[in-house]
Amino acid sequence: MPVGRRPPPAGPAAVGTAGGTAHAAVRTAPGRRRRTNGRFARADRLAPYVLVAPAVLIIAGLRLYPLALGVNFSFTGDGDRNGQNVGLDNYAALFDDPLFTASLRNVGLLVLLLPVAVAVPGLLATFIYLKVPGHRVYRSVYFFPAVLSPVIIGAVFNLLLAFDGPANSLLGAVGLGPIDWLGDPGTAMYAVVGVHIWATFGMGLVVFLAGFATLDASLIDAARVDGASLPKVVRHVVVPGLSRTVQFVVVTTMIGMLTSMFGLLYVMTGGGPEGSTYLPEYYIWFQQGQMSRPALASAASTVLFGVMLVVGMLQLAILRRSGRED
Repeated sequence: MPVGRRPPPAGPAAVGTAGGTAHAAVRTAPGRRRRTNGRFARADRLAPYVLVAPAVLIIAGLRLYPLALGVNFSFTGDGDRNGQNVGLDNYAALFDDPLFTASLRNVGLLVLLLPVAVAVPGLLATFIYLKVPGHRVYRSVYFFPAVLSPVIIGAVFNLLLAFDGPANSLLGAVGLGPIDWLGDPGTAMYAVVGVHIWATFGMGLVVFLAGFATLDASLIDAARVDGASLPKVVRHVVVPGLSRTVQFVVVTTMIGMLTSMFGLLYVMTGGGPEGSTYLPEYYIWFQQGQMSRPALASAASTVLFGVMLVVGMLQLAILRRSGRED
């Protein structure tokens, strides 16, 4: 192009081409945006499943699969019938065994004593939260029993609850006769459960204290201004406000009472006297470790799992209903 001359203006064809390209870009941008948004939406929907998948695989591989194997093994025989399918014979043998039926009766006793096991850490947590006199002592010593071995705890309480031990010495000092705490079938189970509650209430207390961190303190202050007594504050303010926490502690405490008392039973009573302190977990150990009857022990484990499932669901249903009524 010669110097000094301006380029010719773009013709209609060039303008039309540029305008068509712009209009095409405008037309295709929303479509591309919709496709991109659709991919992001699908990714958002899949993200929770991807995040949960490792935990589900671990639970399925390490929990559900062994549980299914144990249930299947409970339908096989022991001894001369080892590996043979025996149907429901093991379950029939369980319910014909007085030791197993006694262990189930003791499960009913644990259910009746469960409110005590939940109330102890709940009340102590309430005292600490409300800063009643002595709350600093509770805060400093409440977790100490939880770090002790059940073997140590059982040995210590064997000495304290012996027929000539300190507990009976104190009863004698106030004019009450001695009690055979661990040798009387009528008191042995209560003694072991009491020791278990003392040894494990620290975990429940920690959970309750965490629940109090979410409680609206203004409600308690308002109740105090209105002149409500401590029992009424607990009944009408604390318990409804901690309903979820109470549900969690109830279920975990019941599971602990059914599956974590073996150490105390082994050290303190050995299942006696007269089989009065047998629980399903102790019966399972006895059949597996002492009688070499693993299939029967698997059947007892399956029954224990069913009992725990039913009791837990009933407890949650009752607690939810009471929460709605409040």
